[in-house]
Amino acid sequence: MVDSAYQTPSNVAVFFTVDNSDGEPVAGLEATDFRIYEDGRLVSIDESNQTIINPEVAAEHYTLLIVDMSGSVTESDQVPLIADSAQSFTAALEGYQKVGIYAFDGSEELHAIQPFRANASGINRLRGFRTRDPSTNLHGALVQAVGVLDEAMEEGDAPLRFGTIVVFTDGTDRAARVSFGEADSALERSGYDVFAIGVGNEIDEPSLNDIGHSGYVLIQDSAAIAAAFEAISERIIGFTKRFYLLSYCSPARAGVHEVTIEAVVGEATGALDYEFDATGFGPNCNPSRPPPFDTTRGANIRGPARGRIEVRVDASASASAGARVETD
Repeated sequence: MVDSAYQTPSNVAVFFTVDNSDGEPVAGLEATDFRIYEDGRLVSIDESNQTIINPEVAAEHYTLLIVDMSGSVTESDQVPLIADSAQSFTAALEGYQKVGIYAFDGSEELHAIQPFRANASGINRLRGFRTRDPSTNLHGALVQAVGVLDEAMEEGDAPLRFGTIVVFTDGTDRAARVSFGEADSALERSGYDVFAIGVGNEIDEPSLNDIGHSGYVLIQDSAAIAAAFEAISERIIGFTKRFYLLSYCSPARAGVHEVTIEAVVGEATGALDYEFDATGFGPNCNPSRPPPFDTTRGANIRGPARGRIEVRVDASASASAGARVETD
């Protein structure tokens, strides 16, 4: 459960995620795929008018992509491919998230390419990016990314906000402006999902694993960059679709009650419990009414903490239509 609320005349709403036993997101469920029990007794669908409200009324999702544009990248022939892949990445996510794109090199600060917006319009500035410092300030860029994402989420309107950082790099930190420990601590404190994409021989798998708290892609062939971005975007979209906002009209009219919501997918089931007070409840409930989630807890609400998901995506140029994702 992410959040919950109840209000008169008899509205009860619960915002939650659905995953399978392997931690993989379960998307596409409908209101009829859930059973609602009050105090252990099934509430009929006809009586409750249960419905799934568009979760966008309760939550906003933000993804920040930071792209390595150090000298080794801009002096190679990879820039057009990186820009095209980042463009496709943004286009895939923009229907579900607000997406921002920044570049980094050896400079102390990130360079804004595309600010956060609900609908992205392109990243042509990345194609013509001029490196200010040819070194690689990877660790510093990660710390800066946390700050950029924090600031963007503070301006959000929804009660709940979730953030993801995706970093693309072709090498390790060379600038030594910030230690790995400082960067790792900043990412851990943020609570954001973090994915890493690495290309080339300079960065190794253990380093990517350390950076990519939520998953990583390591590719040797730059022709597989598009497949790597696609695999990560599919992963992020999958986790976005795991959120459900289920609302219903309670038949209770007084007293404190325990509601159990059970998801049923084939032979698999999962449930959560929530307690509400039906004092003052009555008729004329509209289950599509947005819930009064608490907006006073501060802007940077990360949502439920989940265990680290180790992901290795094997991407190759020939696998651009569907890179394989392995989860431990």
